[in-house]
Amino acid sequence: MYQNNISFAGAGRVAEALCKELFHEGYRIDIVVSENKVTGKPLADACKAAWSSDLCFGDSTEIVIVAVPDNRLKSVLFNLKCAPGTLVVHTAGSFGLDIFPEHIKHKGIFYPLQTFSKGRKVNFTDLPFLLESSDDESSVILRELVESIHGAVHFVDTDHRRMLHLSAVFICNFTNHMLTMGKEVALKAGYSFDLLVPLLKETISKAIDSGPENSQTGPAVRHDHNTIEKHLELLSFSPELQKIYNELTKSIIEYHKT
Repeated sequence: MYQNNISFAGAGRVAEALCKELFHEGYRIDIVVSENKVTGKPLADACKAAWSSDLCFGDSTEIVIVAVPDNRLKSVLFNLKCAPGTLVVHTAGSFGLDIFPEHIKHKGIFYPLQTFSKGRKVNFTDLPFLLESSDDESSVILRELVESIHGAVHFVDTDHRRMLHLSAVFICNFTNHMLTMGKEVALKAGYSFDLLVPLLKETISKAIDSGPENSQTGPAVRHDHNTIEKHLELLSFSPELQKIYNELTKSIIEYHKT
């Protein structure tokens, strides 16, 4: 059993994953604060914690993890009430320590570099956590939190963390959108996404093994303009997809030109 008692502000995807993982590793979860009782109460019950809609944390809470959407982060931190010695951390990749109000003395960033979905369990082993803190004592606590769930500790300043967050948008969010577009094109031909899964697995595996910059294939890197024009004709049903195809093709040609 770990010594720190932890509470959460937020009950969304990130909060759910972190709360359950820390509870599983033996931490006591005091309170889960959420405006929405429908999501907050079940999470609190699962971790034997109290549920509240009030951003007020008592003396028993030693760490408050604020895991809320970016557009609500500043407001939640400003309205949060806790004991002077409580460590308050947020999980946002694109905000630093400067978003905290003055009344919070011990503060930090506890940003897991991963994508989370409701109800889907994430493997925390070796998962990178990008950390930052206001003082040495808080740094020690954050390191212990990450190591207790078998994650990988990386102390990163705000500017570098913002760049890594941007990198994650390209690797995760943009890739997922391209998969969605690819699925729609396959469905246009009458085939399911399953047909593309072996290609997807090999693409990702090869990028990991050899580096994505060394793994590019296809008509753009070959400067196969005949095939490119045929693809653009096939996409005549969607000017938006034509535009995306054209821009990505130009980007690949420019990146790999000799």
